[in-house]
Amino acid sequence: VLSGQVSLRRALADASVRPDDRAGLADRLLRGKIGDGALDVVQTVARQRWSRPLDLVEAVETLATDVALDAAQARGELDTVEDELFRFGRIIDGDAALARLLGDPAADRQGKTALLDRLLAGKVSPITERLVRNALTSQHVHNAANAVERISEAASARRGQSVAHVTSAVELDAAQQQRLTAILERTYGRTIGLQVQVEPAIIGGLVIRVGDEIVDGSIAHRLEAAGRRFAG
Repeated sequence: VLSGQVSLRRALADASVRPDDRAGLADRLLRGKIGDGALDVVQTVARQRWSRPLDLVEAVETLATDVALDAAQARGELDTVEDELFRFGRIIDGDAALARLLGDPAADRQGKTALLDRLLAGKVSPITERLVRNALTSQHVHNAANAVERISEAASARRGQSVAHVTSAVELDAAQQQRLTAILERTYGRTIGLQVQVEPAIIGGLVIRVGDEIVDGSIAHRLEAAGRRFAG
């Protein structure tokens, strides 16, 4: 709602209006159009001071994500939500046309919502569906896979874990994943959760990303490096 209505977000971020009046405006305009929980979030944010209306929108989206993850944690569904987010992120990453559409901030919001309903309804938990829909119908999202990945990592962080994104040429069995997890936990000194993606193009070895740090031990990378040395 806020992403698509410039005049509304400007009014809710107008510093010349008293905070309670901005919250009251949100109540009058949005009650019955969004859920009570979402309305509480908007009213809370509307009472704050914002330098730009878009900052207010981003704060609402962040708080909405936190509320949904709180609900998942309270229901014991956090592991499920994290896994579903990861898997959907990989689907987006593997489909260039889907990634372009979902990452286009100018694309029709209703069209995106309908597409996400077809892709997710009945296949993931309602909380996962809500998180993905809120994230990917935002007008400031340009990389859909990254947006979903960030929420997945936020879910993992709530369990006191960092996420290691592992790309392997073949499936890793349970024992291999346990050994890799132990090595990474010793290296980083904290609990690590693995999210493994199979990508035969790397030929062999592993590519591991934890936060901004990437360790590329793939055979494809080694061959490329050897080729550069030979050419030089």
